[in-house]
Amino acid sequence: MTEFSGVTVIKEANIYADGKVTSRTIVFPDGSRKTLGIMLPGEYTFNTAEKEIMEILSGQLEILLPGSQQWRPIAPGETFEIPAESSFSLNIQTVTDYCCSYLS
Repeated sequence: MTEFSGVTVIKEANIYADGKVTSRTIVFPDGSRKTLGIMLPGEYTFNTAEKEIMEILSGQLEILLPGSQQWRPIAPGETFEIPAESSFSLNIQTVTDYCCSYLS
């Protein structure tokens, strides 16, 4: 899917890591949420309350999933799942465009 129709966009940006990771929240008519964002090169750790599915639209990165000791490369077009109430790390190598879905 390359576009979303009939959604509400929250104007205020979500800003992390001193502005190196930003996103905007979109809300669907059924109440579900996604964020669309950009990550600049660097290494970041995020905590999540909800289960998340991240789709990488462009860029080069590696992920360190909860419970794993090994970084895994992620290519554009790939997705990965993050369990609720967990922490994960990303090593962003080039500017990365992403879409994150939050699942209750």
